[in-house]
Amino acid sequence: MCGILGVVAASSVNQVLYDGLLVLQHRGQDAAGIATAEGDCFFMHKGSGLVRDVFRTRNMRNLAGNWGIGHVRYPTAGSANNAAEAQPFYVNSPFGLLLAHNGNLTNSEALKREMFLTDRRHINTNSDSEVLINVLAHELEAAASGLKLDDAAVFRAVAGVHRRCRGAYAAVVMIAGFGLLAFRDPYGIRPLVIGKNDNRGQTEWLVASESVALDVLGFRLLRDVAPGEAVLIDTDGSFRSRQCAERTMVAPCMFEYVYLARPDSIIDGVSVYEARLRMGEFLAEKMKRTQPHNPIDVVIPIPDSSRPSALELANRLGLPYREGFVKNRYIGRTFIMPGQATRKKSVRQKLNSIHQEFLGKNVLLVDDSIVRGTTSREIVSMAREAGARRVYMASAAPPVRYANVYGIDMPSRGELIASARDEQEVCREIGADGLFYQDLDDLKAAVRALNPALQFFETSCFDGCYITGDITMEYLSGIETRHDEIKSFEDTEHGGQLDLNLADQED
Repeated sequence: MCGILGVVAASSVNQVLYDGLLVLQHRGQDAAGIATAEGDCFFMHKGSGLVRDVFRTRNMRNLAGNWGIGHVRYPTAGSANNAAEAQPFYVNSPFGLLLAHNGNLTNSEALKREMFLTDRRHINTNSDSEVLINVLAHELEAAASGLKLDDAAVFRAVAGVHRRCRGAYAAVVMIAGFGLLAFRDPYGIRPLVIGKNDNRGQTEWLVASESVALDVLGFRLLRDVAPGEAVLIDTDGSFRSRQCAERTMVAPCMFEYVYLARPDSIIDGVSVYEARLRMGEFLAEKMKRTQPHNPIDVVIPIPDSSRPSALELANRLGLPYREGFVKNRYIGRTFIMPGQATRKKSVRQKLNSIHQEFLGKNVLLVDDSIVRGTTSREIVSMAREAGARRVYMASAAPPVRYANVYGIDMPSRGELIASARDEQEVCREIGADGLFYQDLDDLKAAVRALNPALQFFETSCFDGCYITGDITMEYLSGIETRHDEIKSFEDTEHGGQLDLNLADQED
């Protein structure tokens, strides 16, 4: 999961890109980068850390030009805390390209070998995003007439990317002397939306991972980039698009609606906030059917993304809704912090209980999902310490049992608390008195109710069905091995702590 932006405007875009990345910061906390262009020159600054830490006034002044791209990184492939893997990536042959990518290529290792042996291209990092930009560069070279590019050649090149690349990818690309390119994988797994704005008679364009970036920056949401579609925008604001994939399917990642996206975003025609309300509605109906006489006194959300689900669940069950935890806004999202020790410590730093909401009560805690169980275990313990008589847990999502290979940090089944446990065993493991999971069919129905055209979803972390059809047991074993090696390094060398080695901002 990463956040990407591409902007073509009537004036300087450095501040627009910076502000947009701040809005998308929840999609990645490991690194950030911005690239712009003016005339024949590219300008770029990137580094490890949060957006506010990577960019200084001096850096912003150097990012000249009226078009550019931005990226916030959350590492799912390659290695964490590696400034060399911050994006955008750049190649200069045969055409100058800068790329920012959200997702994960599932055949990146095969592509690396193919490019070295056939395309004569060398990959310098472990990032699949560097693989993607080199595949695009090679396809552009093959599609172009000599060193001259036109729209048809660019669209043919994207078609070549779709033929060669597998997995999930949404990307924005700057092509030197040509314009901004954006494209989305043929399944539409990762989100990408288009917005426009009229500024003094010139049309400005913004492509972003989430529509909230458009709202904050004053752009009007036009539509989603379709699966397999490529969009081209000239620096003067002219816009055109083409379907470049032979076969497509709209199958957005369900975890975007459950957790990843901001509630004020709209993805593939679905309000994330309304989807989470519906999740609470369906979960309440299940609880009525399966546990009609549960002695619950109060419903308390685990902030922030579970609030809409908890509110609607409380309404449907006729129970009081209370805020029982105060969140420290200066602690990052624990789900995307490497190392169990970091997660456990950060829960206590991030949340503090309001004791009077727990004292002597039977409490139902509602979370968006239960992934590793570390957070749930700590929060159940906090509720008991605050005086709760009994503590129940409800998850707005089904049990997370399988690896996600499309850009979410769930690669090792051994770390997933529900991978080899049933509901009762998970309940005991987190120390709760009762546990309620959403059914997968109900989760799909909750989202589909807001856009009936969505017939398919990417739900592999819940059901183990990988929609791209290319995931083998050998592949899953390989990524689990790599993930365990990285985790071991973090736990032994860094004590499980998140180490943000910022790039030297004074150079």
